[in-house]
Amino acid sequence: MDIKENFSHMNNMQKKAVFCTEGPLLILAGAGSGKTTVLVNRIAYILQSGLCRPWQILAITFTNKAAGELKERILNVVPEGGDDIWAATFHSTCARILRRYGDRIGYSSHFTVYDTADQKSLIKKAMKQLNIDEKHLPVKSVISEISSAKDKMRSPEYMLKKSGGDFRKEQIAKIYQIYQSELKNSDAMDFDDMLCNTVKLFEENPDILDYYQNLFKYIMVDEYQDTNKVQYKFVSMLAEKSKNICVVGDDDQSIYKFRGATIENILSFESHFKNAKVIRLEQNYRSTKTILNAANKVIENNTARKGKTLWTENKSGDKIQVYTALSEREEASYIAQQILDGVASGRKFSDFAVLYRMNAQSNAIETALSRSGIPHRIIGGHRFYDREEIKDMTAYLRVIDNPNDNIRLNRIINVPKRGIGKTTMDRAGEIAVLNGLSIYDVISNASDYPELSRAVNKFKEFVSLIDGLRSAETSGDYSLAELYELILEHTDYKNYLKTEKENADVRIENIEELKSNIIKFEEEYGDEASLSAFLEEISLQTDIDNYDEEADTAVMMTLHSAKGLEFPVVFIAGMEEGVFPSIAIYSNPDELNEERRLAYVGITRAKEKLYLTKTKSRMLFGSTTHNATSRFLDEIPDEFITSSGERDFTDFSSLKYGSDKVNIDSKPSYNYNSRIAPSFKKPIAKSNVSYNVGDNVLHKVFGKGMVVKAEKMGNDTMLEIVFETKGTKTLMANFCKMEKI
Repeated sequence: MDIKENFSHMNNMQKKAVFCTEGPLLILAGAGSGKTTVLVNRIAYILQSGLCRPWQILAITFTNKAAGELKERILNVVPEGGDDIWAATFHSTCARILRRYGDRIGYSSHFTVYDTADQKSLIKKAMKQLNIDEKHLPVKSVISEISSAKDKMRSPEYMLKKSGGDFRKEQIAKIYQIYQSELKNSDAMDFDDMLCNTVKLFEENPDILDYYQNLFKYIMVDEYQDTNKVQYKFVSMLAEKSKNICVVGDDDQSIYKFRGATIENILSFESHFKNAKVIRLEQNYRSTKTILNAANKVIENNTARKGKTLWTENKSGDKIQVYTALSEREEASYIAQQILDGVASGRKFSDFAVLYRMNAQSNAIETALSRSGIPHRIIGGHRFYDREEIKDMTAYLRVIDNPNDNIRLNRIINVPKRGIGKTTMDRAGEIAVLNGLSIYDVISNASDYPELSRAVNKFKEFVSLIDGLRSAETSGDYSLAELYELILEHTDYKNYLKTEKENADVRIENIEELKSNIIKFEEEYGDEASLSAFLEEISLQTDIDNYDEEADTAVMMTLHSAKGLEFPVVFIAGMEEGVFPSIAIYSNPDELNEERRLAYVGITRAKEKLYLTKTKSRMLFGSTTHNATSRFLDEIPDEFITSSGERDFTDFSSLKYGSDKVNIDSKPSYNYNSRIAPSFKKPIAKSNVSYNVGDNVLHKVFGKGMVVKAEKMGNDTMLEIVFETKGTKTLMANFCKMEKI
């Protein structure tokens, strides 16, 4: 029997890619086109044809999870010898080579790999040696610059030479020099070094390069659009002899430029590798025709792309739902209601995914899902109130509200650093237990305890800070938002994030978003808004159990985190200029192509139903904005859309689509957009129904239940309900839409 008959289940282009084994090959694999299936079957065909032995195949992926899945699928089709195939990430492949031959470039086989925390310590040491103040040059910025240099294979000496008299660049180059010297002296590498040092090993030792060129007859690289310069160099050196390099990727899904990914690697593949073949996988097995047509219409506006058009034999499916809300709160409530309606119609919670451009958008959505009793989890991130910086700020609020909260006190006593260590706090805790006091009582009178004598002045300053903030809170002269600003001001917390933490900009956005939440709480609760009530409100979100990945829960994530995933129903929130695409396009128009690719990725996550939501006004980072409709939404033809919600008064006559150049000086004009249907949906109304303990209720998703707790919270009531089949749920009365029975 012809071996090729074993692959008759594949479509024509997939088979063409599988059977093309010799020479350079670029497989342009569109979203949902079965690229992993092609990779696995190509390996199977090579082995079944006797073209090489299993250990002569190198298959590189980007994550350990992807490598594990690839290996598992290979073993299913190649049970004999499948374990010998090199299926691994770039870093693990390089580590395997360096453990064997690292001595050639001055490393032992037991070299240490430094993580981010180790890097930070070493960078701080170098900065101290150079008398560089972290406040003027944040550690995270230095790490980012050094990583970027290594991605481009640039040495400290090169960086110093090219600094051009720029004082900041000179400082970073000098730190880089000391950092690399310390790494070498410690027989250590960071993750970037593992790739750079493998390339260096090959360049300085032709015999080792020759060995691996002869070993690997076939090289395959997944997600090639995400490779950087040094990764390209690594695989091209390995493939130089056999020429049998197959890369799989999609230039339209290149969304990791901020991590150093170079889209030029995939765009110029044919010029890098002579006589290369290009095969396009354009048949999509995931989405409806409507969703695919919308995705195609958006991405065709991009410049600098290889070009392909996805198609499917799937049905046309539902039109894309576009909803215009008055605010981000109404947008979130709409999303929650659509999920509840979908579950009531027979879907599972896990069928739904909510995507957004910025983590800060998750706050309002989390609140709405929690209030509606919808189980949910975040992929590729943390729940808003579980993030470190949010926990720090809410801990301050809780200690101001209740200084006897020992757990929260311990969290913030040395954040930002005040020279109060764990040993000292352990002593204070022991004294508190022996005397039946709270830790705050003890540190307020630290001079009474000889064991705490060294920390008396430090404790005095901290207690003075907290007592001052408590006085401000009880005086009635400050709103909750103003109290929050006082905490930020008197702790200098933002500067602490800038100098001590990774991703400081994102963290600062999050603490500004917490201020937005406080402002909205005060607006909603009016005269009944108090610090205690606010802390009670957010406990609704922090007390929800963490759901495992197999649980029936809706998921929330950024658009970047969604790549590679798929869901029956997808919401993309915040389809507004300045949100998505992000405001960065106005200072750097080249970013627009990347943002549009991100939109393409988001749209193609949806299998059956897609919702695109936007608002007339949105509060983000403590201020309210009125944004124009996202150009990506405007690029989808009317025939694929059905709209509801508030009227939308924006168009994009001020934007030049053809060249993708943004006219920064002129603002969008405001005209009635006839796309919006005249069915203007109002915000979800508050319930007039009152609930009491013992009431029997009927919820359209959770079924019959009994109220076992009803606690007044401002203008709402927090209910604890035991449902007959769904267990105990905590719901807000104004959002749960139940009837008494």
